Amino acid sequence: MLSSERVFMKSRSRILAASSAGLLALGLLAACGGDDKDSGSGGAGFNAAVDKVVNPSDKKGGVLKMAISSDIESTDPGNMYYAWSTNFVRLYSRMLLTYPSKPGDEGRKPSPDLAEALGVPSDGNKTWTYKLKHGLKYEDGTEIKAKDIKYAVARTFDRSVLRSGPSYFADMLDASGYKGPFKDKNLDHFKGVSTPDDYTIVFHLKKPFAEFNELVNFSGQTAPVPQDKDKGDRYGLHPVSSGPYKWQGDYQPGKGGTLVRNDQWDQSTDENRKQLPDQVQMISGLNAEELDNQLLKGEIQIDLAGSGVQDNARKTILTDPNMKAQSDDPNGGFHWYMPIDTTVIPNIECRKALIWAADRDAMWRAYGGDIGGELATSIMPPDVTGREKGTDYYTKAETGYHGDVNQAKAALAKCGKPNGFETTMIYREDRPKEKATAVALQQAESRVGIKLNLKGYPANTYTTDQIGSPDFNKKNNVGLGTFGWLSDWPTGYGFLWALTDSRAILPSGNINISEIKDAQIDKWWDESLTQTDPAARAKLYNQIDDRFRAEAAVMPNVYAKSLLFRPSGLTNVFFHKGFGMYNYSTLGVAK
Repeated sequence: MLSSERVFMKSRSRILAASSAGLLALGLLAACGGDDKDSGSGGAGFNAAVDKVVNPSDKKGGVLKMAISSDIESTDPGNMYYAWSTNFVRLYSRMLLTYPSKPGDEGRKPSPDLAEALGVPSDGNKTWTYKLKHGLKYEDGTEIKAKDIKYAVARTFDRSVLRSGPSYFADMLDASGYKGPFKDKNLDHFKGVSTPDDYTIVFHLKKPFAEFNELVNFSGQTAPVPQDKDKGDRYGLHPVSSGPYKWQGDYQPGKGGTLVRNDQWDQSTDENRKQLPDQVQMISGLNAEELDNQLLKGEIQIDLAGSGVQDNARKTILTDPNMKAQSDDPNGGFHWYMPIDTTVIPNIECRKALIWAADRDAMWRAYGGDIGGELATSIMPPDVTGREKGTDYYTKAETGYHGDVNQAKAALAKCGKPNGFETTMIYREDRPKEKATAVALQQAESRVGIKLNLKGYPANTYTTDQIGSPDFNKKNNVGLGTFGWLSDWPTGYGFLWALTDSRAILPSGNINISEIKDAQIDKWWDESLTQTDPAARAKLYNQIDDRFRAEAAVMPNVYAKSLLFRPSGLTNVFFHKGFGMYNYSTLGVAK
């Protein structure tokens, strides 16, 4: 899942000057956060919400204020991929399955939501059947039926309308060239899902897939959509609620919207959500540093992006024992890495030169040093089941993570560019840590004559229209960019498939940003589908990870940690491993 969206408000950039000394100072400060036993106002202590619920409460009332520095890519449950979006959408949408609202590893297991139980496989894992709970209702009192789930899945087949969401269903379901209900309104023509009755949903796959419950669980694409209420790309302005809250009027792109109580939602059928605040206000387009200021004052309770505060707020928190006691710095499960577009930079030696020249230690410090995360080796982070550390092909004992200028120059000579070359690197402009990281890489590459032209774009369009658009990258000579990724589910398939399978390349919202088209990798993916032993599948996933790096299609960077702040008035706060941030569906506020 992605790390944050459609219309945006430009953020002011107040980044530290990116000199080597400045980056070093930033990293050293981040590493001096003190021990984990600090306590202060709130009494919970540093990292208290990592593995337990802080300030548990069932008290109703108040207004929960959430904000984001850009905008959401869409409020349509079927048209989102950022981890924070799929966390936020649970406030107004239910799905067949969803993550349990629990801290720790229990929060990562598939759990029934609209469904009575997990899906039951048959036909050697090619057919999966789910039973829908009876009596569940939309905000208008209409009962949710199996046909609404089928329609929700069918609409994900049209990438011209739903450009931002995952593409697993279109890739896996046996749908015989189906193009989606916006082009063919007769749902009988969609054979990938059948509904024998009003409460049974059957998925028909082209090939066996043992992890299908995990696939169904992670996204909002099984949130029911009544066909007669669908407005295509405008549905996201007011998606029909099946959850505890509903939209008050339409969502306003670039500004936000307000969620109010949905009186048709039944708490007795839903153990993963609460309906505590009277309202949930979602504010978009708020400058990142101003957002931090309001968060520390308690004027806003949640930074929706969930990727941690910026540098100034980080310094404030880590040097104030009371504030530190209200913060958490968990390993979020995200890997912030640099995909290298193999069609823009087709010569592998040129790509190797980029990686050899990188000072990954400086990039790590720019991202926050010890507080920001751990230097990465494999692409899969440590919390992926069966992941191996991997061989770091572009790090040497004598140079560490500072790069190797001689190796970079030798690679440049091999690729016919002994004096270097020029390419563009892009990043999310409302993420100061990403800009600081890009500047650190730009400085390192200049040592061997590689010129990086840096350009920032808003997060709400970044993965759809910029780095996630192969045409954009080719037209603008975008050779690489910053990117953050969390497992769609915690296996190698859930982390790596969208990044590395050539068949996952899309014209928009593309996650295989490297555009790697490797026959061996594709073959391993096919083998994984028929492999029933999880350990044997994990071995294949590690081979794919290794080859992805050996082909210099990606530059590992940081297994990210996120310094999160919880104002004292926030209740039911805990870090959710499935989303890599605080859980949003159970929060309350003290009046």
